[in-house]
Amino acid sequence: MGLFDALRDFSLLTWLREEKQSRRLILLIVFIALLLDNMLLTVVVPIIPSYLYSVDDEAAQSVQNHSMSPLSPSGTFQSIVSLYDNTTHLTGLSPQMSTASPMTPAPTSVTPPQNKSDCPKADDQLLNENVKVGLLFASKATVQLITNPFIGPLTNRIGYQIPMFAGFCIMFVSTLMFAFSSSYTLLFLARSLQGVGSSCSSVAGMGMLASVYSDDEERGNAIGIALGGLAMGVLVGPPFGSVMYEFVGKTAPFLILAVLAVLDGALQLFVLQPSKVEPESQKGTSLITLMKDPYILIAAGSICFANMAIAMLEPALPIWMMETMCPRKWQLGVAFVPASISYLIGTNIFAVLAHKMGRWLCSLIGMLLVGISIICVPLAKDIYGLIVPNFGVGFAIGMVDSSMMPIMGYLVDLRHVSVYGSVYAIADVAFCMGFAFGPSAGGVIARSIGFPWLMTIIGVVDILFAPLCFLLRNPPANEEKMAILMDSSCSMKTRSYSTQGSSYQMGDDFDPESPE
Repeated sequence: MGLFDALRDFSLLTWLREEKQSRRLILLIVFIALLLDNMLLTVVVPIIPSYLYSVDDEAAQSVQNHSMSPLSPSGTFQSIVSLYDNTTHLTGLSPQMSTASPMTPAPTSVTPPQNKSDCPKADDQLLNENVKVGLLFASKATVQLITNPFIGPLTNRIGYQIPMFAGFCIMFVSTLMFAFSSSYTLLFLARSLQGVGSSCSSVAGMGMLASVYSDDEERGNAIGIALGGLAMGVLVGPPFGSVMYEFVGKTAPFLILAVLAVLDGALQLFVLQPSKVEPESQKGTSLITLMKDPYILIAAGSICFANMAIAMLEPALPIWMMETMCPRKWQLGVAFVPASISYLIGTNIFAVLAHKMGRWLCSLIGMLLVGISIICVPLAKDIYGLIVPNFGVGFAIGMVDSSMMPIMGYLVDLRHVSVYGSVYAIADVAFCMGFAFGPSAGGVIARSIGFPWLMTIIGVVDILFAPLCFLLRNPPANEEKMAILMDSSCSMKTRSYSTQGSSYQMGDDFDPESPE
């Protein structure tokens, strides 16, 4: 019994309560949550277009064979084309033909055997996949867009732990639905349900990081690491999904993600103790007030339009590759690897560098680079030609995200009350608007005027939006808040936030133990 008591009182719980180590553990939890969320987000990118096309094509072949069968009289020879090995079999025997001349089978069109690249022609059926796949991909972001305005204020009332754990539970159910769904309707429902879980995880996770990392530079570094989890999910998802889909099947990648999600849920349950309600110590600025702030809107717009580029690319690129390059299934996912790797590099480099060079400048350059790179994507003639433009797209989006996410928290500190749930709900809304409008509108545009024009349109939009980032160079502080903070009788501990050419002393009353 003494040994049990010693183990129970082991210093692990004490270690968790220590500020620096607990902050790192929270960062780890958010990192893993974003990793799994975005693996599920992107693992479907190479699977769904090919899977839906094969399902629709099989259904069309079945209807065609069924409509042709009544034309042959009962008891005569009928040709049956096997969809498995493209061989032709003859069934049925007519009494008249048994005494007639030797049988001549009905002429059938013989399709040369194909390898697993499955080269479809650019017919109406394939073009219609643009719209179906686009709407399915957009459903997650649309639901997340609707849910975010409720999750942000909710975290202010009950804390971040419960929404974070609720996000895990919903994501787990969504993953299992993806694994076992075989119809478009169920896949659509699974993707929509994922949006609710993502909203809980991302808003609560980013808000939690902003609250425990109060220093502007530390916060930027922490958010950069967390975005590294997002980047790794985006990096691993497409190739993992495409390879598993071709060599194991559709169900396997989702079951593996479900097992990993259970491990993440166990860690959250142990560390965050989500049964406890821990509201914020002060009332945050209302969501409406934050949405009226022009500087927050510019930062949100940068996040939205930068991510809209990759959002339009995800459903349209595999179908365009199927039309023009005749790739194997695994290549549909590998095409996104350069963008994923460069996003991981960009978020880690500019999490530190953006604070030194100016986050507004980092975002401005990133928006220009997104626009130029995305316009160059249709110039590729094969999968190797996609490496450079996709690398540029991912690297540039990493620049924008690693700059704008910390700026959202900084603007709240500078101009509003330092409670972060609502402002990161706005950031997630911006992200979701890109991923909601991008695939849905992108599928329609790609079908109407073609994939190259789709890339040109979003590229020009990003380039035109880039100069607005200059306005974030030196945003003014809220006069009332500055008056309080500059009051010599104010007893609050302060923290220095530097912008381009200016320095402000900001309150740090909610985290007095943070190191200087």
